[in-house]
Amino acid sequence: MTPQQKAESLGIQFEKLQRGYLNLCIRSGSQLITSGHVSDIKGKVGAGVSTEQGYQAARECAVKILRSVWDAHGTLDGLRILKVLGCVNSAPDFIEQHLVINGASDLFHEVFGKDGDGFHARSALGFASLPTGVAVEVEAIFEIVA
Repeated sequence: MTPQQKAESLGIQFEKLQRGYLNLCIRSGSQLITSGHVSDIKGKVGAGVSTEQGYQAARECAVKILRSVWDAHGTLDGLRILKVLGCVNSAPDFIEQHLVINGASDLFHEVFGKDGDGFHARSALGFASLPTGVAVEVEAIFEIVA
């Protein structure tokens, strides 16, 4: 099953997006670089938002990223994910940012394969706050390989 087919089998729907203030995904050479995509879930992880809810928020961000990449490239096929940056709106003593951002990484592994084009570098960082109080923000860099 191709990445596009796999994403669709997971229930992810794709449609052309309306242009906004910033470019959600820009091509530079053979790379697709996304803006940060934020969760609809708001709050501070570790103080009102659980690690599991944060995981779901990160997965939601990854779905939005896939939609933006599709909008810019026309398909998810022929792509390799290189780098993921995950930002978690964290309580001061919260230390499970990596478990939260696994929500994004796990979806990318499902779509692109954990041992193949989905095997990516990643950073998972905690922040005192994120724009509009969202729980998670994720950005990614893809390589066009075909």
